[in-house]
Amino acid sequence: MKWFKPKTKDKTQLVTVGDKYTKAVAYVLLTIGAFTMLIPFLWMVSTSLKSPAEAVSMPPIWIPKSFKVENFLKAFEVAPFGRYFLNSVLITSLSTIGELLTTILAAFAFAKMQFYGKNLLFTILIATMMVPGELLIIPNYLTISRLGLINTYAAMIVPYVASVFSVFMLKQNFESVPNELYYAAKVDGSSDFKFLWTIMVPLSKSAIVAVSILKIIGSWNAFMWPLIVTNDRMLRPLPVGLQAFTTEAGTQYELLMAASAIVVAPMVIIYLFLQRYIIMGVSKSGLKG
Repeated sequence: MKWFKPKTKDKTQLVTVGDKYTKAVAYVLLTIGAFTMLIPFLWMVSTSLKSPAEAVSMPPIWIPKSFKVENFLKAFEVAPFGRYFLNSVLITSLSTIGELLTTILAAFAFAKMQFYGKNLLFTILIATMMVPGELLIIPNYLTISRLGLINTYAAMIVPYVASVFSVFMLKQNFESVPNELYYAAKVDGSSDFKFLWTIMVPLSKSAIVAVSILKIIGSWNAFMWPLIVTNDRMLRPLPVGLQAFTTEAGTQYELLMAASAIVVAPMVIIYLFLQRYIIMGVSKSGLKG
């Protein structure tokens, strides 16, 4: 009597089918998540092109009957958005340059140089990341006030020219560069400063660009701190200027959304063109040589 083994599917085929289903589910979930994240932006653009009646109508209207492009021109007339834009560019540029300088120097010191108490100092700095930023508002304000910097550009720039997160991120990237390069440069008579700017910085370009982009986005969108330390409306950046559309008579939502689109557009463009540097910089920050 012959015995027949039941036919079984190839395990490789089962794994392949399982991977396909897993990828399909992942793509569906990511698509739903992406669409959910885009809804506020779509609503902002839609409202910026509506009439005042359509902006507050119930039920909500997604597509206006006629596109009110003139809302963007009115937004510039209600508030000095040209000056707000220049203020944002100035504050963002100077704070980003300042943070890059402090971050690069500190990250190099912690990654390659040897000095007493280095690990303890770095641990203390990392521990400060657990302190909520809101708790630092009062101490920072008192410090800026005693220095006589209230209602100045320096008040919005100086407190944010250093970031522990950026130092940590860049330090991890610097550590991925082999120490042999550093020792060879020292043997050739190169100074630490020269080695940093001629070798380390070019090799860590992606991480530095990622740090810069994150800083630019954060500084451009800053609202609470500039609002607290400025009294003169001509010194305020774009996000603070949005409150000009909220008065005792109510909020002009169509103009507010038009102004918000103006504020958001530069950061969206920068992110779309440079997002690969953010991904590369963050992924490399976890590698060590």
